[in-house]
Amino acid sequence: MATNADPPRTYRERNSTADRALDILLLFSADKPVWSGIEISARLGVARSTTYRYLQSLTGSGFIEEAAGGFRLGPRIFQLARLARAGLGLSDVALPAMRALAAQVNETVLLTRRSGRSVVCLDLVEAQHAVRLSYERGHVLPINAGAAAEVLLAWADPDEVTAILEQGPLERFTAKTLTDPEALRTRLAHIRKRGAALSQGELDDHILGVAAPIRDASGAVCAAISIAALASRVPRSELKTVEAQVKAAAATVSRQLELRDA
Repeated sequence: MATNADPPRTYRERNSTADRALDILLLFSADKPVWSGIEISARLGVARSTTYRYLQSLTGSGFIEEAAGGFRLGPRIFQLARLARAGLGLSDVALPAMRALAAQVNETVLLTRRSGRSVVCLDLVEAQHAVRLSYERGHVLPINAGAAAEVLLAWADPDEVTAILEQGPLERFTAKTLTDPEALRTRLAHIRKRGAALSQGELDDHILGVAAPIRDASGAVCAAISIAALASRVPRSELKTVEAQVKAAAATVSRQLELRDA
């Protein structure tokens, strides 16, 4: 066990082959993507013959490759990066943008996905207000009320929208809830043209929602990012700004999904 009197371990005291290989890989950066064998040997403080032995092994396995002036990261690294990105779930990808949006608007941010005739809250970032809205992960919302639901329905396949609307009467929650299928279709067309949805009082008389679509690598809408706020906390003069911020957050998540699935 190390004590305060123990000297720090130097590179030469590390015996693990994996340690040495990782130290070589970690030298590469955006500022210096190519390293010569001599530079690596000097940086790590090991004999050139030892360095070249490790470089030969890393090159043979595809982790690095020869380049003009030395070595650069190889195709195996990029394959592993793609696998790592693919392992991220939608919430993992979206949460950084959701946190940034919540900090900008100081309101609750929701990540939602449609499931048949319902909308499910996959994740959320709560605002730091004394009065909080009662949303939680797994919360199920109706398909015809609220900005998030309408965004998800707006970009759904038209045949699927028809099937959903013909399954039965749409539920009414407030006087502003759209229950007429044709009126809802008109609203959905407006949302597609605008690129976002704004709703107030459709699900709850006092709640304002602003939502924008998240697209996957194929360009299909797979989820929505939205804010839910007490309408009294968001002045009408700020709605355009909030809408632009929600759109920007959705676009950020969409880009991250495209990178993940590239």
